[in-house]
Amino acid sequence: MDYVVEMLNIRKEFAGIVANDDITLRLKRGEIHALLGENGAGKSTLMGILFGMYQADRGIIKVNGEETRISNPNVAYKLGIGMVHQHFKLVEKFTVTENMILGSEPRKGLILDIKAAAKRIEKLSQLYGLNVDPYARIEDISVGMQQRVEILKMLYRDAEVLIFDEPTAVLTPQEIQDFEKILKNLIAEGKSVILITHKLKEIKAVAHRCTIIRRGKTIGMVDVGEATEAQMAEMMVGRQISFKVDKQTSTPGEVVLRLDSLTISNNKKLTALNNFSLDVRAGEVVGIAGVEGNGQAELVEGITGLRKIESGHVWFQGKDITGMAIRDRIEQGIAHIPEDRHKRGLVLDYTLEENMILEVYHREPFSKRGLLNKPAIREYANRILESFDVRSGQGAVSVARSLSGGNQQKAIIGRELELAPDLLIAVQPTRGLDVGSIEYIHKRLIEHRDQGKAVLLVSLELEEVIQVSDRIAVVNNGELIGVVESKDTNEQEVGLMMAGVKRGGGV
Repeated sequence: MDYVVEMLNIRKEFAGIVANDDITLRLKRGEIHALLGENGAGKSTLMGILFGMYQADRGIIKVNGEETRISNPNVAYKLGIGMVHQHFKLVEKFTVTENMILGSEPRKGLILDIKAAAKRIEKLSQLYGLNVDPYARIEDISVGMQQRVEILKMLYRDAEVLIFDEPTAVLTPQEIQDFEKILKNLIAEGKSVILITHKLKEIKAVAHRCTIIRRGKTIGMVDVGEATEAQMAEMMVGRQISFKVDKQTSTPGEVVLRLDSLTISNNKKLTALNNFSLDVRAGEVVGIAGVEGNGQAELVEGITGLRKIESGHVWFQGKDITGMAIRDRIEQGIAHIPEDRHKRGLVLDYTLEENMILEVYHREPFSKRGLLNKPAIREYANRILESFDVRSGQGAVSVARSLSGGNQQKAIIGRELELAPDLLIAVQPTRGLDVGSIEYIHKRLIEHRDQGKAVLLVSLELEEVIQVSDRIAVVNNGELIGVVESKDTNEQEVGLMMAGVKRGGGV
């Protein structure tokens, strides 16, 4: 059998946690092989070993049939193995070409030959349908484009095996379709791909075979054409998963949040949100649907106090809070699950217990006369971590940075829900979570609603917005296109509205 990579009986342990426990994965030449597992199952660790970022404690790696030791990423590149990480590794201020040649600078005598590199990049870009401008600066291009730069970086270094770690977590639905085309182009040109993911839909769309791991162990390998999404989900989580959100019809009460003709500018001083009005009541989930970059981020920042409102008012519980300080908004009962868990959600170098009290450390029992009460803090943190199944090496004293992305997300959601806020603003709450965690988070959002609280859900996953929300407000280009009842609509109708088509035709 022609295997380009074989990882046999791999074991890796970190400070008392067995991340990989006797895992075997075999990649055929010219296939897309999915590596499926829930958050913290050991997927990124296994691929980190193949890419030379970690050394396995036990096990064998073979590349093109020959046993090999991959001591660092440069060795991996020499063997033809490249990796696109979940959080891209690009220098923002550099151009595409400058990022490409870092560490392998082409020279003409003593002079850097940027032109030759740019030419080669253009050629590769055309061959694989990547459409990247070699002279564009990283900070000026979209996330989807940055990912293509990372792909090009591997191709530029002649990678034959390409590893993608959660490649679609940060992409818009349109970019995901483009990415799937790019994968097919790579395979057509004879490359082999390993795709780390927990999105079953994508596996069905592009992968040939799929290895499933759970809590660090191999559960099995399936032929994607023959397995159903439900079967793969059950192998991954160890129980049956319901893809439907189970909820009663809502009984909305008083208006909790009233947005009155808000106009907000973006960082470039352009109008991002224009004359936007919306009510959110107690006991309902209102979803905001829209393609990324249509004013959702500015709307959330306006409500939470992170961004100045040019005109209009935000009313909360009948009070005008338009100019209120952020801490006061939190004290009043507004909680926020932010879109970017690293920039806005956690202090990555703090421990989990420190992160769990960021908004409440100044209250009793967590502190008294300026002194922190460690036992009370730890007890509070442990309760959240247990309730949301946040997995970490050392529990409450683990540093936030050391957790997998999905576990970081669960910790943030637990922290915000623990405040029992009257208004929960949840932005992309299930981004990067596996099906088991998504099912749990949806349940908690509905429970929060059923306790008579208001939830504003902002998500790019249309399916999520329709399933979880009671009403859906659709934004396009910073304007409210319309509000629909989720039980009376479908993905097609909302999709059209997202494109700017008002309900009942007409733009």
